[in-house]
Amino acid sequence: MSSLEDGKLGEQKYTPPKIANPAPLGLCGFALTTFVLSIHNSGSPNVASADIVTGLAFFYGGLAQLLAGMWEFKTGNTFGATAFSSYGAFWLSFGAILTIKPAGPVDPIASAHAVGIFLLGWTIFTFILFLATFRSSVGIMSLFFFLTMTFLLLTLGKFFQLDQTPVNGITKAGGVFGVITALIAWYNALAGLLTPETSYFTLPTISLNRKNN
Repeated sequence: MSSLEDGKLGEQKYTPPKIANPAPLGLCGFALTTFVLSIHNSGSPNVASADIVTGLAFFYGGLAQLLAGMWEFKTGNTFGATAFSSYGAFWLSFGAILTIKPAGPVDPIASAHAVGIFLLGWTIFTFILFLATFRSSVGIMSLFFFLTMTFLLLTLGKFFQLDQTPVNGITKAGGVFGVITALIAWYNALAGLLTPETSYFTLPTISLNRKNN
């Protein structure tokens, strides 16, 4: 039977387009935004106001990370899609909190406790993601452990705020953990960028998946 008779004349095999790894973009957006805010939370006099993070929260930690999450859906990575999309939304919402100011006078302690409730929800969510990293890699598991601790300390810092001072000792500790979290995120991003095709060396993240060991 000829190719004309069996209907295969001119048929070409479809090759789906290659999808780039969106994780380094999401990790870098998360890392830089977290780093700047954490410098403020750690009590640095050089970043006296959290407003400096607003632009990053909207465009890099927010929009860029949200897009990375959407692309993770395309690659079939449910964990990455959930994490990047959610934290992109977190930064967008945090940017809105910094931007939208109430019209009337606000009790600073009540406002701090309200932010504490907001952060408590993200602490719970981050802990849930941490539980889903036990078979990923040491790099990713460490990232979500330190991020969970960062959110927990920032939450407690808001709940134990007793005056108008926005940064207390607990919040400063959260800022230090946040800086460590950002550095781990950058490490994981670099590990994703340094592939055998693009670099002469790679960085280990130490897989925890026994099937890959």
